Amino acid sequence: MELTKGKIGVFDSGFGGLTILQNIAQQLPQYSYMYLGDNARSPYGTRSFETVYLYTWQAVDWFFKQGCHLVIIACNTASAKALRSIQQKNLLQEHPSKRVLGVLRPTTEVIGHYSNTNHIGILATNGTVQSNSYLVEMEKFFPKIKVFQQACPLWVPLIENNEHENAGADYFVEKYCQQLMAQDAQIDTVLLACTHYPLLYKKIKKYLPNHIKIVTQGSIVANSLEDYLQKHTSLKDLCLQNGDIEFYTTDSEEDFNTKASIFWGAPVKSTHVNLT
Repeated sequence: MELTKGKIGVFDSGFGGLTILQNIAQQLPQYSYMYLGDNARSPYGTRSFETVYLYTWQAVDWFFKQGCHLVIIACNTASAKALRSIQQKNLLQEHPSKRVLGVLRPTTEVIGHYSNTNHIGILATNGTVQSNSYLVEMEKFFPKIKVFQQACPLWVPLIENNEHENAGADYFVEKYCQQLMAQDAQIDTVLLACTHYPLLYKKIKKYLPNHIKIVTQGSIVANSLEDYLQKHTSLKDLCLQNGDIEFYTTDSEEDFNTKASIFWGAPVKSTHVNLT
């Protein structure tokens, strides 16, 4: 039986994944995409591994029911806490022909190339830091690298409340940047390991030493996806190419549209869905 082509699904617990989708859509504009933000249950960063896995799988399963053959988990917390279980359990047992990719693996495959000192700093949510997933994955590809993590629990609320460009945000940006650099003076590369953080890029650059390379994930994930599709032509052929994008949220459409436009840089119109 011939399979019907489907859109590429992009999932995040909230709005941050829009920065990933934006890069993917710019680099691969021919494909059709569906974005889902689980705003009703965000943030994921403070939730347990079991809860994040459950929520993420419900979202992935929803994408599959919409006809998607490929889903990108554009959320660092969900990639760190749920992706492996979904790949090894749900896909193998229930959907062996479908694929779910994350943002963590593509990033850790290349991040070491940015550093000259082999000392890398990570700014992330509590959940990503506590999972130690970046430390584990970087060790596989760059065993000589030393990694230093700093949780930034107040950055996401600042961004989602559109306070990130105001002067009040500077205090918390400077605080976490200083705490990271205090861990090791040889850090020469800092990864923004949360998809929200590119919106704070200018302030982060202001409060980090001038020589620091600041790495965001959008272009890395887009490059990785393009390479993946080139290597997996049978999956590529199942991805719809109409060049359109649909937006969905588990919470208020009006609230999503307002806040999502901050990340997307243009008006967004969403549709409400229930995952449970």
